[in-house]
Amino acid sequence: MLQKLSNYIINNLPFLKDKKLLIAISGGVDSVALTHLLSKLNFDVSLAHCNFNLRATESNLDEYFVKNLGKNLNIPVFTTQFNTIQFAKNNKQSTQIAARNLRYNWFNELIEEHDFDYLLTAHHADDNLETFLINLTRGTGLDGLTGIPEINGNIVRPLLPFSREEIKTFAKENNIDWREDKSNASTKYTRNKVRHLIIPVLKEINPSLLETFSKTTEHLKESQQIIEDKISDVSSKIIAKEKSFLKLDIKELEKTSNPKAYLYQLLTAYNFTEWNDVYNLLSAQSGKRIYSKTHVLLKDRNYLVLSKQEKKISKDKTFIIEENEIAITNPIHLKIEEVRKKYAEDKQTIYVDKQSLDFPLKIRKWKNGDFFYPSGMTGKKKLSKYFKDEKFSLLEKENIWLLCSNNDEIIWIINHRKDNRFYKKESNKTLLKISVKP
Repeated sequence: MLQKLSNYIINNLPFLKDKKLLIAISGGVDSVALTHLLSKLNFDVSLAHCNFNLRATESNLDEYFVKNLGKNLNIPVFTTQFNTIQFAKNNKQSTQIAARNLRYNWFNELIEEHDFDYLLTAHHADDNLETFLINLTRGTGLDGLTGIPEINGNIVRPLLPFSREEIKTFAKENNIDWREDKSNASTKYTRNKVRHLIIPVLKEINPSLLETFSKTTEHLKESQQIIEDKISDVSSKIIAKEKSFLKLDIKELEKTSNPKAYLYQLLTAYNFTEWNDVYNLLSAQSGKRIYSKTHVLLKDRNYLVLSKQEKKISKDKTFIIEENEIAITNPIHLKIEEVRKKYAEDKQTIYVDKQSLDFPLKIRKWKNGDFFYPSGMTGKKKLSKYFKDEKFSLLEKENIWLLCSNNDEIIWIINHRKDNRFYKKESNKTLLKISVKP
């Protein structure tokens, strides 16, 4: 197996040579075998072990084993301990999700602190098959059927072509010790049910299951690439980026052969799950919206507008700016400074006569009936008419903040247009320069 892995890395992962590598090691046979293999191949490796404190004394013995392994192989070892149960409870996560988040956050800290080039995990062909079957059972798109990626950013899985049997055989033939996690034998967890109850039956039906599965995933990856190429071709016609959100042109989407399928491919990265509801949004009334864990999709006339979910602030919430404040950061970052001379204005910067303002100033959302006197125009204009004339989307209107005087007169539609009542050209009084900071 040593030569086989060496050849595989040379042909498929040559970028690992002469790089600083961090191996995620549990103490189980897979990660221990990977450590021995890369040590024999003279790669520059270090070990990272997490003690999740989930198995009492066994967890501590795993940690001791990994430290001893590093000492025997002359390999640096990093260890840490977590109160996983408490973390899961505090964050309302399952134990498995909590453990995953804890370890990858820590791995990233190690990578940044010690300048590692890549994180290596010991996932293998059997893990890949298990993941495929779990995703298939739960329901998934093509992404979920193409298996565990061999390279995912700075995470590399060099054992992915090898079976669990090959790895164990290598360990036994080379008298390599490892730690057995007794919980892996339990069928309490979904992965273990698939591993111990389902896959053995499938291997009875097809003894070459891993080989045929590997070929199948390759075909699926090839099909996925064709889909990605097609999506890339049409996305420029359908999607437009505007400020902090994306707009999907419904008319262009409906010209495609299968709008529902295209919607899935275009939006699958944004954590939506109720795809029938997403599709029905095409024919819904303006203002209708669908939420994922991270994003919101809004129907706005002829478009679907996609944006990140922001922390919700009550429409009636008002933020106060006292007379001598020089900056605020909530709900928007404004810098306020006294100046004697006016320079060029833009959408992010305005100048006003300080004496014309009624302090404290306020920042609030707009409401029906609001009006202002737009700079460059005579007379007043309702904000609703201004938004319509400027073709603001529903989402843009919802995200607007107003800077107002204490008597509620609008000074500035922040990032858009100021009111002309608060600056006189002939004024030689103190000016306030108010600007939006990124």
